[in-house]
Amino acid sequence: MTKERLTLFDTTLRDGAQTTGVDFSLADKRHIAAMLDDLGLDYIEGGYPGANQTDTAFFSARPKLNHARFAAFGMVKRAGRSVENDPGLATLFGADADTITFVAKAWDYHVRVALGVSLEENLEAIRLSIEAALAHKREVILDCEHFFDGFKADPFYALNVARTAFEAGARWIVLCDTNGGALPHEVEAIVAVVRDRVPGAYLGIHAHNDTDNAVANSLAAVRAGVRQIHGALNGLGERCGNANLTSIIPTLLLKPDFADAFEIGVSLEKLKSLTKVSHTLDELLNRAPNRHAPYVGASAFATKAGIHASAVVKDPKTYEHVSPEAVGNKRRLLVSDQAGKSNILAELERIGVKLEKNDARVGRLLDEVKQKEALGYAYEGADASFELLARRVLGEVPDFFDVERFRVDVERRHNAQGDLVTVSEAVVKVRIDGETSISAAEGEGPVNALDLALRKDLGKYQPFIEDLNLVDYRVRVFQGGTDAVTRVLVEFTDSSGENWSTVGVSANIIDASFQALTDAITFRLLKSGA
Repeated sequence: MTKERLTLFDTTLRDGAQTTGVDFSLADKRHIAAMLDDLGLDYIEGGYPGANQTDTAFFSARPKLNHARFAAFGMVKRAGRSVENDPGLATLFGADADTITFVAKAWDYHVRVALGVSLEENLEAIRLSIEAALAHKREVILDCEHFFDGFKADPFYALNVARTAFEAGARWIVLCDTNGGALPHEVEAIVAVVRDRVPGAYLGIHAHNDTDNAVANSLAAVRAGVRQIHGALNGLGERCGNANLTSIIPTLLLKPDFADAFEIGVSLEKLKSLTKVSHTLDELLNRAPNRHAPYVGASAFATKAGIHASAVVKDPKTYEHVSPEAVGNKRRLLVSDQAGKSNILAELERIGVKLEKNDARVGRLLDEVKQKEALGYAYEGADASFELLARRVLGEVPDFFDVERFRVDVERRHNAQGDLVTVSEAVVKVRIDGETSISAAEGEGPVNALDLALRKDLGKYQPFIEDLNLVDYRVRVFQGGTDAVTRVLVEFTDSSGENWSTVGVSANIIDASFQALTDAITFRLLKSGA
């Protein structure tokens, strides 16, 4: 049987940016876009060009994507303006994007109250905006905002919005449950009507999670004829979030009702990286992963002692609806923790190291990882630190340099102009090939000062680190109280655009930071062949 193609549209960087407490930097956006592209997503919505400096910069130098189409989000033209004189459209057309995602009202109530225009003016704005985008050689997607509420209030007008977009040439007509209040049976029934009344249109679904049904609504829409699913990694999004692609993707690939009928851009092999992708996003956002998240959570395949654990030991299928390895997760038996070697072997293969499962070094590395994790280390968002740990166990990391001691002073004082300023100064003593050097530097803060001092004079290795740039620094405090432990992640980049992240853990934030800094530099020296 020939499978139908479902396209996956990721809005993590646009709708996900509306999540309370989430603030993507430009570096974050580039990192996440690369992950999504590698995973196999069909569309990556980068944001709303012109809405803020970060999104505007993101679209002025688009990320390099090998698979996904890059989409820019924006509104259809404003009432009272021509297409040629609408600044929002001009910004969209000037953005370096493959696709333009327009949003337009599909609920007559919103047209009258929120926009304050006639129903006919709204339809005209949709038609003229789509035609203008096509004239600029862009693929067009129309998000029919509040479609399901609009359909319930006035099905004729909601259908007219979809029909107008289709006739104007939109490639995809996306039905949005913007308030997140629709239920699966309603979504399935309404999508079926749209499919029949707007024949030939390619339909999509954009569901919000305000009734905890966004994933179910998306799957119901597919059953009724939708062929594009919008969502966000880890369910990010305004209010209660968007449909969670981290749950939708494995469901489409692993559940026969969907896997037998549809194909998607994510392969079964790439699916094995899903847990890593999910946790990396959380690390970038400086928040703890949801332990109870389906498929990718630490507890998704965890079983306590007793009859369940006994059954899982005999055959994991007794209490697992899919294999944890299929999504890059692992089984946890909380009384006697088993498995783990397969994950280590997969990570070793990723970094170019192939070992047999029964190689004693695999067991040593697994034990080392477990000891580190017990101390608070997490490697999902620190690939470089994991590779260093693995290669150290294998004896493949030279002693490039040895830090004998370091000191950081923070002083608040008046400068020559009489202004009160805070100055950070770091001193680092390093031994290389038996010779000792001492470097000092002032910085914007203690970590910046340490970074500058450490990289000020590394002797013969200096040429290998001249182009390094510290682009991100994140701190998480866990095991709260007076004995709190701090985890620090740092991200470096170089002139080639390559990025890598390292982690440090300590009760002292400066010590944790220095661990991460020295790992980052050691990793660069190792990879550069120094």
